[in-house]
Amino acid sequence: MPYKSLKTIPIYKEALDLCRISRELVSYVTYNKDLLKLYQSNSLRDSIADSLLTDAILIPQKIVQAEWSESHSVRLKSASFIYIMTRNILSYCNGLEKDGVKEKEYLNLVRNEIKSFRKSFKAWRRSFRSNEDDPIWG
Repeated sequence: MPYKSLKTIPIYKEALDLCRISRELVSYVTYNKDLLKLYQSNSLRDSIADSLLTDAILIPQKIVQAEWSESHSVRLKSASFIYIMTRNILSYCNGLEKDGVKEKEYLNLVRNEIKSFRKSFKAWRRSFRSNEDDPIWG
C-alpha cells in the first residue's frame, strides 16, 4: 500500500479537532486540573472526563491504523471501534450534564463536533468497503 499522508485524510483532521475540543472541555469541567492523573480521582466527574478524553484520543489512532492497514478486517474493526467511541463520547457528555456541569454550551460544542465527525466518518467508512458482502455494515 502506498504511503498516505495524514494531512490528506480529512477525517483525521476532524478527529484531531474533536480531540482538541474534548481536551478543552475536560480541562474546564474537571476538579483535577492534571489531566494525566484524572484516572486517580475519586470524583465521578473526573472519571467521566477521563473516559471522554481517552476515547477522543483513541479515535485518530484508530484512523491511522485503518488507513495504513492492508487488511480489510482491520479496517472494519477500526471503524467499528471508532463508531462505538463516538457513541460513548455522547454518553459521557450526558453524564457530565447529569453530574451538574452547568455550561451546557460547552457540552453542545462537543456534541456538535461529534455530529459533524459522524457525517465524514460515514463517507470515510464507505470508502474502504470491499466487493464482498460486508457482515458488519450490511
